[in-house]
Amino acid sequence: MRSYGQYCGLARSLEVVGDRWNLLIVRQLLIAPARYRELIEGLPGIATNLLADRLRDLEASGVVERRLTGTGSTVEYALTAWGAELRQPIESLIRWSTPLMVRGAEGDAFRPEWLALAVPALLDNRVTPRPSARIGLDIGGPLLQLRSCDAGFQVGLHDSGDLDATVRAEPACMLGLAAGALTLDDARTLGLVEIDGQESVVRTVFAA
Repeated sequence: MRSYGQYCGLARSLEVVGDRWNLLIVRQLLIAPARYRELIEGLPGIATNLLADRLRDLEASGVVERRLTGTGSTVEYALTAWGAELRQPIESLIRWSTPLMVRGAEGDAFRPEWLALAVPALLDNRVTPRPSARIGLDIGGPLLQLRSCDAGFQVGLHDSGDLDATVRAEPACMLGLAAGALTLDDARTLGLVEIDGQESVVRTVFAA
């Protein structure tokens, strides 16, 4: 393991997670535990041998652990309790990235499940509507579900339950709304968003 030779918390943290791809592996595992093939699919551009090396390093450092799935025949990777504490600094980096995201994807790869981590992070400290309010997020792939709870907001795949409203927009627009960089009124004027259902609930969530 590379050492900076500095008795500093940041330096020692970077010795563990500062290598290329490490925090993106943690991002995937914050979304959900994953098998090796699922990690490959969720990390466009990573080489299989590099992923194996990074997982081995993260496991040796106590950030990631291997465990058997429910069937007991397949290994999946998950964050340890200590590794899961990276959620807060990663969410802070997502919020810090807002100016970098304004220009859109520009040909970069995008996977819908990344919104499961990004949207709640960007909505942090917003006013939450009534508990269990549910909004569908339609970005052209599998329908996602934004749900309010006592701790804030959660995003996952739609579980087929009733929704208070559905918001249809491109990923960049959805991120802009969540970050407060784009208002619902401006997005509608530009023809970037459509809302079905209770617009008042959507406005409560996405109020800048």
